[in-house]
Parts: sequence; C-alpha cells; structure tokens
Amino acid sequence: MADTTSKTRITEVGTVMVPVSDQDRALAFYTEKLGFEKRQDTPYGEGQRWVEVAPAGADTAVALVPPREGDPVGVELPFGFNTTDVEADHAGLKESGVDVDAEIMRMGGGVPPMFMLRDPDGNTLMVVQRDE
Repeated sequence: MADTTSKTRITEVGTVMVPVSDQDRALAFYTEKLGFEKRQDTPYGEGQRWVEVAPAGADTAVALVPPREGDPVGVELPFGFNTTDVEADHAGLKESGVDVDAEIMRMGGGVPPMFMLRDPDGNTLMVVQRDE
C-alpha cells in the first residue's frame, strides 16, 4: 500500500495559473462566457494586477496572469473543469461562440465524457463530467 503520510502541510489545489496576453479580455471571457465569478482584481507593483476568477462556490481559483518573459500564451493547460452536464455545457458554449471541440469525447471504459475549449489566447481547457 502507498505511503500517504504528508511531507508538507499542503491541503488542496488553491490556484491554477492561466497565461493571458490581455487580462481585461480574459476576465470578460471567463466571467461572461464561462459564468465564473471575479474573486479578485488587485493592482500591485509597477502596473501589475492579480486577477482571480472561479466557478461560483468553488474552492480552487484561476489566476489570469501575464506570461513570464519568454513564456507563451495559447498552451494546453494540464487541468480540467468539472461539470454536472457535459452535453448542456458543450451546446451552450458552442452556441455562445466559444471555440469548443466539434464533438464530446466518449472513450468508454470508465473514462468520463469530456471536451476541450479554447479561450481568446488559445489556451486549451478541458471540461469533464464527473458523475457523483
């Protein structure tokens, strides 16, 4: 059996970073198209902003951050958003003009149905239906 003893005091995934070229455009997309709530929009340093959004009631937030020097935007992000209705979200996002996959992926064998969408910078995000 695996040793599950924690070596740190980390308790959850709190914030994931999404590199964006325009924080205002990204904020509009995540709040208006995906329906996330704005959690924080705080200036700091010399002209910098910390912008966080999240699905209503979610513990984990998404920080919309400018990329570090030399890093790209438009990347495939290594995390997914959970949904209770992949069909409805796929159809609704497609109807509202969001760049979503043409079809929902259905791999079977216990793999949940999912689809990818792209934000205005081309960052690829996954939406996965998790059955309770």
